[in-house]
Amino acid sequence: MSPSYFVKRLALIVYTLFVVSLVVFGITQVLPADAAVMLLGENATPDALAAIRDKLGLDQPVWVQYGHWLWGVLQGDFGVSLRTGQPVAPVLLEALGRSLTLAVLTIALMLVLALPLGIVAALRRGKLADLLVSIVSYVGVSLPEFVTATLIVLVLADWLQLLPATGFVPLTENFWDGLAHLALPVLTVSVILIAHVSRMVRSELVDVLHTDYVRAARLKGLSRRSVLFHHALHNALLPTITIVALDVGYLLGGVIVVEEIFALPGIGRHLIVAIQTRDLPSIQAGALIMAATYSVVNFMADLAYAWIDKRIQYG
Repeated sequence: MSPSYFVKRLALIVYTLFVVSLVVFGITQVLPADAAVMLLGENATPDALAAIRDKLGLDQPVWVQYGHWLWGVLQGDFGVSLRTGQPVAPVLLEALGRSLTLAVLTIALMLVLALPLGIVAALRRGKLADLLVSIVSYVGVSLPEFVTATLIVLVLADWLQLLPATGFVPLTENFWDGLAHLALPVLTVSVILIAHVSRMVRSELVDVLHTDYVRAARLKGLSRRSVLFHHALHNALLPTITIVALDVGYLLGGVIVVEEIFALPGIGRHLIVAIQTRDLPSIQAGALIMAATYSVVNFMADLAYAWIDKRIQYG
């Protein structure tokens, strides 16, 4: 990857976040909520409301408010929560850390299981193994998260009593207890991702195994293992990287149902509460942080492309 491409991608990320900040700030300005009323309550006097609006700069033009907010963001200050009165940044970053922990564990489990399943299904195309993997994949994709979560809780937490059903314990406080509390959410989300990614790996690998360069490798007398891992799998995994990068975005904001069921205080659940309570600073900061995380993940996916396939050159 050339330095110029690296600089261009960073500039694109900055531009994307700037556009996101404009959109999010603009949307929060038209929401039916008054920050002064949220802070002081509906019974506050007009003088008190006017004083708090002056203190927070809410009586200034929108572009001036945006400029102050953006300058604060650039310094790491996302404002104060209207719901709790606490700084937004520490709470949101803590919630993001929990969601990222869930995402990392889920992606790791998904890769450990989905890649072998997809490879076996492709190598045993049309046979029993392929049929079983296909059935499991269709079932996993078809089941909604709340159904999967309910079934897993009933079996592992209620009937077998192997794992806690709800709650969260930071891994830094008690590693094994924390893993036990994260096990059920990770399993719930992994079912969907494993089904999705295994089908993708199987489909791409079947196509690659029928290409001319793979046939040529076989004609050279290379072993089946060598052909699979040194020729076919590299190209078959490239589309999978895109899917995994998109799944990270899904794991950050799209698993609110899972976070609610298992009482996991992640960033998705935090944003839902902020929207319900019209906590505008939390909404603005949460959307911007999620957009930044998603942009960085996609940039890392580009790096993974070049690492897996040396023929890809960015510049």
